[in-house]
Amino acid sequence: MPLVKTSKLITIERHISEEHALHPQATGEFSRLLRDLTLALRILARDVRRAGLNDVLGLTDETNVHGERVKRLDIHANDVIIRAMDHGGHLCVMASEESDALIQIPDEYSKGKYVLVFDPLDGSSNIDVNVSIGTIFSVYRRLDPTLTTGGNVEDCLQPGYKQVAAGYAMYGSSTQLVYSSGNGVDVFTFDPTIGEFLLTFEKIRIPRKGKIYSVNSGNAYKWHQGVRDYVAHLLRPSDDGLRPYSLRYVGTMVADVHRTLHYGGIFMYPADSMLPSGKLRLVYEVNPMAFIIEQAGGMASNGTQRILELEPESLHQRSPCFMGSPDDVREVESFINSSPE
Repeated sequence: MPLVKTSKLITIERHISEEHALHPQATGEFSRLLRDLTLALRILARDVRRAGLNDVLGLTDETNVHGERVKRLDIHANDVIIRAMDHGGHLCVMASEESDALIQIPDEYSKGKYVLVFDPLDGSSNIDVNVSIGTIFSVYRRLDPTLTTGGNVEDCLQPGYKQVAAGYAMYGSSTQLVYSSGNGVDVFTFDPTIGEFLLTFEKIRIPRKGKIYSVNSGNAYKWHQGVRDYVAHLLRPSDDGLRPYSLRYVGTMVADVHRTLHYGGIFMYPADSMLPSGKLRLVYEVNPMAFIIEQAGGMASNGTQRILELEPESLHQRSPCFMGSPDDVREVESFINSSPE
């Protein structure tokens, strides 16, 4: 049973301290970074719940670097995270899905040895209709930790296996923070009455195989033949009762991966004839989620290669992704690799 609840009453502050104690050589800088980040997430949890009342729903007149109309709440979330993180002295540079270029630490603040990349609000298309949305983040060490100057683009373009920590917050019926610093995956739920994230699930493990697949099937006519064959396979009843699979798709990566993490199965956003590199961004979305899935015992692939081994070439690079239960990911890879197309 993957949903192993904890009997311990632990706040995220205490959890961060206990994780810090596992590394005697640690200076505490990373722990303070995480505390600043959880402050930003608390603020966003409050503001998302008040979004309709605060008149921050709807589109602006702006487009982001990807050519997409920007939601007002996207801009607000981006600003909250930057203001929470730019002055702590822990970071040398940041990068965001909503920013064309790097986000440099202001000159008046100290520069640290960490890098933060983030998607401030995943699932923007769902904001106006009150469907779950989220924030995705990833932390790296800068390439030269002895420097005290601002970071550069190379610091942000590291392969995913070098992540120090990654996670996401999901703003749904409750606000949950799913987080890993390389020591398994823990889930925290925000209690607004005391203003704390409390440990809910400890060291969660994804099932080896599931019965749910998550994909935008409206794009099926554009997929690689191997992906079409795989989905047809999932829908074909099997003698052992393991198929057919059920389709579940929210359209917010955080929500779809969160369900996959708990129940198993596979989340897919394949490349297609119109988006040959896929739609999701490698640096801000795919790498952090792949890190979480792997830390929970799952697999994450672009169809032919482990995602965390990919070398990013640009901040806004896209990548196909298939992530979830290891048996399911291996199976989709076999369909892709055996297809002649």
